[in-house]
Amino acid sequence: MQNNFSPGQIVYVIYRNPHTQDVANIQEAAVVQAPDHPNQMALFLYETYYPISDELAIFQSKEEAEQAYYEAFGSAEIEEYYG
Repeated sequence: MQNNFSPGQIVYVIYRNPHTQDVANIQEAAVVQAPDHPNQMALFLYETYYPISDELAIFQSKEEAEQAYYEAFGSAEIEEYYG
């Protein structure tokens, strides 16, 4: 999965609130080099670095993220936070 991203690329993720697991939103994130692992990519999201893995729902466009959100949660009501 990491090979699909370049440093500086903006992507969209479906992010679950860690404090309230039944709340999810679409969040814009930046692809960056992982500060602790210079040969790996990470997402910079909410002032935190997240290793890119197959467990993350990462999308190239806002529209792809919205479609996946709708399919997963069955609602057009999407909380969006773009930073």
